[in-house]
Amino acid sequence: MKSAPTIVSTATAVPAHSATQGEVKERLRAVLPLSPRRLDATMELFDHAAVERRFSVEPVERLGQPRGLGEVQERYRENAILLGRKVATEALARAGVEAQQVDLLITVSCTGIMIPSLDAHLCNDLGFRSDVRRLPITALGCSGGAAALARAHDFLIGFPEARVLVVAVELPSLSIQRADLSLANLVSTALFGDGAAAALLEGGGVRGPGGVRGVRILETLCHLFPQTTYALGFDLKDDGFHSVLSKDVPGLIKSEIARLVRVLADRRALTREQLSCFVLHPGGRKILAFIEEELGLQRDDTQPSWDVLRDYGNQSSASVLFVLHEWLTRRHPPAGAHGILAAFGPGLSTELLLLQWS
Repeated sequence: MKSAPTIVSTATAVPAHSATQGEVKERLRAVLPLSPRRLDATMELFDHAAVERRFSVEPVERLGQPRGLGEVQERYRENAILLGRKVATEALARAGVEAQQVDLLITVSCTGIMIPSLDAHLCNDLGFRSDVRRLPITALGCSGGAAALARAHDFLIGFPEARVLVVAVELPSLSIQRADLSLANLVSTALFGDGAAAALLEGGGVRGPGGVRGVRILETLCHLFPQTTYALGFDLKDDGFHSVLSKDVPGLIKSEIARLVRVLADRRALTREQLSCFVLHPGGRKILAFIEEELGLQRDDTQPSWDVLRDYGNQSSASVLFVLHEWLTRRHPPAGAHGILAAFGPGLSTELLLLQWS
């Protein structure tokens, strides 16, 4: 019997520019048209975000600089191709796989628009086969990285001799709006950073008996919260994307996460106590704290998510792949260990995967 689809390698990359949270605050104090009292209150959002540093495609001095949608998209296209090429190349090299051996290329991004999409550019640049299947995922927000892994799993169940490369690139710094003084935009400005990540997956029939060491995807689960389309997303206006972020999001996730994890674990007759690895999207301090509370987790159980939030901020769809990369390169759970990968996005929706280390 062939083993489950396996994540065999990951890679991450960030742009050249970085700034501490203090440097971002200093820049915004100079450009946000707020009264001193409200400006001080806004800065408290940054102090409580659990973010210490973030990366961006432009220096902090350009943060929130007014520009037209055309200029934003050109900067997005240029940097998305550059970062996407970098992580794709590294993930393939780590797995010892050539681009010609990939059968499905999934690209993920919600912070810019490209037609042709990123995957077409990567095919030309890196030498993928002309008949490689391509799937660009553009509107799943922070859950997109997890959804891409889930769709890769589905494809590999049907084609167990195949390989899939997932590439997520997010550049939310280009969407920061200095004239948008809504709470949603200010919270997003305090949280989000740029980055890219990739994962190479193989079907259970690729390497024969014994397979390859990595992380198997045993089951997947998608859940759409009813009547919550208002809670999370973007509004596209003349000057670019404007964040939509309801204060209800953490509470909505808290209300269902324990049940959803239980439903997924039950499919393999596992209990919550048999789950020891938690690859959680670091959507924000409150979201992580609520998940810890509902699942009975200690901080050590979720430390990789907190580390990614601290060092990179929320990178939308790429974030959960950054956390997965931490688990693969630093944590090294024992063979047979089970875990949950979870991310949350517009809809409001969540994507969950049941994992097993091999």
